[in-house]
Amino acid sequence: MNNTINDVRSAFLDYFIKQGHTHVPSASLLPVNDPTLLFVNSGMAPFKDVFTGVETRPYTRATTAQKCVRLGGKHNDLDNVGFTARHHTFFEMLGNFSFGDYFKEFAIHAAWNLLTKEFGLPIEKLLVTIYASDDEAAALWKKIGGLSDNKIIRIDNDDNFWRMGDLGPCGPSSEIFFDHGDHIAGGPPGSSDQDGDRFVEIWNLVFMQYNQITPDEMQPLPKFCIDTGSGIERLAAALQGKSDNYDTDLLRSLILASADLTKVDPDGALKSSHRVVADHVRTSAFLLADGVTPGNEGRGYVLRRVMRRAMRHAHLLGAKDPLMYRLVPELVTLMGAAYPELIRAQPFIMETLRLEETRFRQTLDRGLKLLGDEIGKLTSGAPLPGEVAFRLYDTYGFPIDLTQDALRSRDISVDLVGFNDAMAKQKALARESWVGSGDLATSKVWFDLRDEFGSTEFMGYETEAASANVTGIVVDGARSNEARESDIVQITLNQTPFYAESGGQVGDSGQLKLEDGSVVDVTNTVKELGQLWVHRGTVVKGNVKVGDKVRAIVDSKRRAAIRANHSATHLLHEALRERFGDHIAQKGSLVAPDRLRFDFSHPMPLTSEDLTTIEAEVNRQIRGNSEVTTRIMSLAEAQGSGARALFGEKYGDEVRVVAMGTPTRSDHAAYSVELCGGTHVRRTGDIGLLKVTGESSVGSGVRRIEALTGEGALTYANKLISLVRAIGSNLGISTDEQILTHVVQLQEQIKSKDNTIRQLRIDSLKASTASPCIRDIGGVKFDVRVGDWPVPDLRRMADEMKKSIGSGVVALISTAEGKASVVIGVTPDLVGELDAVHLAKVAAEAFGGKGGGGRSDLAQAGGPDATRTSNAVEALTRAIEFKA
Repeated sequence: MNNTINDVRSAFLDYFIKQGHTHVPSASLLPVNDPTLLFVNSGMAPFKDVFTGVETRPYTRATTAQKCVRLGGKHNDLDNVGFTARHHTFFEMLGNFSFGDYFKEFAIHAAWNLLTKEFGLPIEKLLVTIYASDDEAAALWKKIGGLSDNKIIRIDNDDNFWRMGDLGPCGPSSEIFFDHGDHIAGGPPGSSDQDGDRFVEIWNLVFMQYNQITPDEMQPLPKFCIDTGSGIERLAAALQGKSDNYDTDLLRSLILASADLTKVDPDGALKSSHRVVADHVRTSAFLLADGVTPGNEGRGYVLRRVMRRAMRHAHLLGAKDPLMYRLVPELVTLMGAAYPELIRAQPFIMETLRLEETRFRQTLDRGLKLLGDEIGKLTSGAPLPGEVAFRLYDTYGFPIDLTQDALRSRDISVDLVGFNDAMAKQKALARESWVGSGDLATSKVWFDLRDEFGSTEFMGYETEAASANVTGIVVDGARSNEARESDIVQITLNQTPFYAESGGQVGDSGQLKLEDGSVVDVTNTVKELGQLWVHRGTVVKGNVKVGDKVRAIVDSKRRAAIRANHSATHLLHEALRERFGDHIAQKGSLVAPDRLRFDFSHPMPLTSEDLTTIEAEVNRQIRGNSEVTTRIMSLAEAQGSGARALFGEKYGDEVRVVAMGTPTRSDHAAYSVELCGGTHVRRTGDIGLLKVTGESSVGSGVRRIEALTGEGALTYANKLISLVRAIGSNLGISTDEQILTHVVQLQEQIKSKDNTIRQLRIDSLKASTASPCIRDIGGVKFDVRVGDWPVPDLRRMADEMKKSIGSGVVALISTAEGKASVVIGVTPDLVGELDAVHLAKVAAEAFGGKGGGGRSDLAQAGGPDATRTSNAVEALTRAIEFKA
């Protein structure tokens, strides 16, 4: 074995597979069913529900190479990355896990055997730590490793006692350390200088054997478990004879690629910048491959922070053009075999990084200039004021850690209290401008109803009508025992066929009918507390009381249209992935009876050819009329079957898997397989037809497709056909194919005539150069003309006037459509004395407007009141006279 990182990963997994472990591929960096985590930050995170007993898997032993990111909470290493030997934002955690199978002895033996025999690490270089009272672990280390007492260090704090939380599974741990040698500063674990770089933890074994019942009570778990983790970068460093993770083969290759592109010494004064770029391009690429896109909040904001920190260091390296995206091919070469999502998403990753760095470079120089100006005002030792740091954040998009990083080399701190105060003031202003809806005032009602009656049972997958009992009535935000005719109500039932608004699908409407003839019209159904279905509507006849039996009837026609649109979004999602790759991830949707909207991650607009191809593929699947199947299975089974889950959604023990369409790949059971709780058609043919009506941007890296299905799509298509034929009839054309040719000919004719008219106007101006409208103002000739000229012609006309006047100022004022538009031209010899932009603003104010833009020699502005032309001319005259 060559001990490259790829070799180490393969050898580790192969070793534990031979020991009866199931190889579980790395989970996404986005925790699917754990809302407490921003990103997966440890090898055990994807198994959290297995350890707590919430989830079961078809295996009791597992091994993984899990991709991890630490960029938030207590695991935020961003400030240290690039300046230390072992901090990373992205890393790989190798692990072996036992879910009630083996325990301490096997785990210790497996780790020791792999490290010392398979990998060949010298025993004299290894020592271990255990929890102070864990005599069992101490005895096992002596027995298996032959370690003496001085090689087994007892630690009596939480460094060697692992907890999942304040309560829940926990247990002692044992860590294996590698000694890099006495030429490196630092002492062994537990010593006063343990934070040095000499002794490095390369393996952690957690013996999960207790359950913390209360803060003061701990009981043994019914099944003991093992959770281990070995950071591949640290392990590879030990195996490669390196004391610095950044000198291992993979990271060193990225650093050398950065150095080659920037022509900057990889080990010189800017070596930390190369390290930041190498680490951050890896993190950015993996997050992008898992569907995160840069944004201004949540995970997208964290990704943008990482990107911008790397981009600032690329700037320090002197990169004149975007750098990060050019490192992606090297990263894919190094890691694509182990993580094929990098290969699939490579075009998306590169384009997103290129666009982000291009945008950021436009603001970086201005932000750094402001920072430099403010630093110049500081007295020695003073921190940067918090309000300045906030201005950089608010105006230029500089995260606070980027500002801190930029000041690090100058040994200047930031007034974080002042920064947080400025942030709090901004949030307070935002709160003051918000008017509440009143919904929060009724939240106690829903808690009370849930506690009294439990969750609503949803029956709408199987039926659109069902009998139910009224469990709650809310009128004007308060619980009531009865609602009368004309009352606007919110009603809860013990069970219902009505779908509650969720996952982009709108809520059902319909009626609640009582045996006495009373009727409630339900206009929408929403979910409160995630468990109560609330039927909103009006009592249109009679009255309704708590405890009444009702017949709940969904509007079947409306539901059918919603189902068709929802199923169409699944086919559309898969068609987009087929067209562009696996980076496509749903970012939002609207499934209504009359239309659908689908938002997805993609860095650039779709072409007409893209839309045509995608639409054709969806309609091909619709015509296939395949059965739409739904299955309830465990989350692990669903993921194993290839079902797609929405990132950020929380899933329980059982999930609903919806499959539809004819597969286009031999290894797929259906075209689209997704986890989904919505309602769907029985067969794809029930959708009828899909017609895309629009494509647009809704944010950085997020596109939106709008479409119609069924009768709505057919009506839309027929309207377009009728419109085309009406145009043909007006043009005297009998065949549709000739219409476009004829329209293009007409456009060319109109363009030619417009050019002729424009030239005639210019010729007219040339012929009137001796017009008495030219005046002398302090030695400056001023030519002003007023007319109802088209605004787009004004600039060319002004250029001709400048040529004719030779030296001076020209002004063209158009009063077309009752509004004033003015173009000011200044000849080259006077640009140093007179500014066209300033003069345009003067004219705009006279017309009741403000602003203006352009160049110092040609500028344009406007105003709402075209009757004030004389005021504008007078204002311009004064301005020229003052400057002249």
